[in-house]
Amino acid sequence: MEKWQKFLVKLGIVAVILIFVSCTMVRCTRVDSSEVGIKFNKLSLTEQGTLDATTVSGYVFYCPITTDVFTYETRVRSANYKPFIVQTKDGSKFEMDPNLNYRLIRERAVDVFAKYRKPLEYIEENYMRVAIYDAYRINANRYTADELIAHRADFEDAVKDMLDSTLIAEGFYVEQFTSQIEPPKSLVETINAKNAAVQSALKAKNEVEKAKAEAEIAVAKAEGDAKAMRVKADAEAYYNRTISASLSRMIIMEDWIEKWDGRLPKVQGSKDMMPIVNIDGNN
Repeated sequence: MEKWQKFLVKLGIVAVILIFVSCTMVRCTRVDSSEVGIKFNKLSLTEQGTLDATTVSGYVFYCPITTDVFTYETRVRSANYKPFIVQTKDGSKFEMDPNLNYRLIRERAVDVFAKYRKPLEYIEENYMRVAIYDAYRINANRYTADELIAHRADFEDAVKDMLDSTLIAEGFYVEQFTSQIEPPKSLVETINAKNAAVQSALKAKNEVEKAKAEAEIAVAKAEGDAKAMRVKADAEAYYNRTISASLSRMIIMEDWIEKWDGRLPKVQGSKDMMPIVNIDGNN
């Protein structure tokens, strides 16, 4: 009986040791499908050495004494930055307010961890912010203030192209990049004044063109009225001449009748001949 008790004590001690060793030497973690796991050898985790690491997923067993598992999100992340100032080549200062949507390239996870060995939040606030600032700074220096305002879309495309090439080389894919460009207040006032002047000049030009058109219409109307009056006058004159011509013989006959004394002419020709009438009424 005493031997049996000693055996149970020894067995309990061995079980405790095994449990302790298993908890210390072996651990298990689960890598979600929206993540990529990097299982690496702690002994190779030096700034100068090559990292001994592989990507893992699902349930992963490892020895915490010599091995660890680090995870990165592979879904799209959004990084919003505080606005910062860049200068154009003529010295004007523009405020940029960027917003970056990106994701880690799963196949490059080991390279990213080997280089930075930091979580994504740290990479966002350090490397990525510097990359965005440099893309803005370099491209803004290629434009004057007026050119940047006039070619804002081209400027933003150039910034995104530079970010694409820079971040992809580091293991990140740019899903979307947007920015709000705020020009200096003095430039905004100048642009507004210029636009107001252009609008005023355009309005004045339109009014001149309108007045000119109205004058041309009035002249054309007056010319049309004058032609109509001439046509009417010519018609009336022709009418009067026609009427006068037709009335002249009647007036002459009426005057002859009034002056006739009732006597026939003294000299008559043949019966076929008309009598000669003295219109003046003299014998």
